[in-house]
Amino acid sequence: MPKGPQGQKRPADVIGNAVHIAKIATGEIEENTLEQPAKRESGLAGTKVRHESTIEVQRAGIARKAANARWK
Repeated sequence: MPKGPQGQKRPADVIGNAVHIAKIATGEIEENTLEQPAKRESGLAGTKVRHESTIEVQRAGIARKAANARWK
């Protein structure tokens, strides 16, 4: 089965995908956007702790390093 952008399983054929979407729209099945939603929550908690533990100069340096890596 092909996977969507967030890793959700989707039917490979067009008709199967249309039926799947119709079931989500009518409420027969629930759309699950994340396989493990706890990962997002722990990631957000880690971000908050990392923000509190670094000073502004360090964060600026980290952001500059990330920008340089993106624009190589």
